[in-house]
Amino acid sequence: MMEVDGIRFDERGLVPAIVQDAATGEVLMLAYMNREALERTISSGLAHYYSRSRQRLWLKGETSGNVQHVKGIYYDCDGDTILLKVEQRGVACHTGERTCFFNVLLERGPVPGPSILTDLYRVILARKRAMPEGSYVASLLKDGERILAKVEEEAGELIDAAKGKGDLIHECTDLLFHAMVLLAWKDRDIAEVFKELVRRFGISGIEEKKRRSGG
Repeated sequence: MMEVDGIRFDERGLVPAIVQDAATGEVLMLAYMNREALERTISSGLAHYYSRSRQRLWLKGETSGNVQHVKGIYYDCDGDTILLKVEQRGVACHTGERTCFFNVLLERGPVPGPSILTDLYRVILARKRAMPEGSYVASLLKDGERILAKVEEEAGELIDAAKGKGDLIHECTDLLFHAMVLLAWKDRDIAEVFKELVRRFGISGIEEKKRRSGG
């Protein structure tokens, strides 16, 4: 349980707060909190910050509606930095970007980890919007039946690989990719999958199947 008294506010009574998407791990923004902002965040479940320019407390999304539902609050080993894990409604940045960290200073390619799923899904959605000639994803999205057939094909190839008739990692990756294209075709967000995994976390697989079957 977090102890507010353990937070080391600076001489201005502030502490930096890093805000992270609870589902994807994406860093959304950096803001500042004073003690009141932190306490209101804890009591309300919505992120509150302190504006250094306006010299007042503010609720994130109070005018835009892009509120942040707080799923967890953590602090570092020195107690002088806070980490908020949130469910972001809409976008985090006032510019309209999903995250405030959209300017690239240096980029050496994607890093292996769960965030690659979100990054890849954004590319798939970009292909869907632009439908460029020569794009494999665009060619799939033109024909829903083809997507369904590919998912079925890739599922079979994964099963074959598990039986020693192929590369298991390669085939698992193919199935994940085509399943994501299917989500895009059906206008569903991959964040919905993350939320469903969170919902099922800690629930017995047997119990989950009973709930879905009504048994």
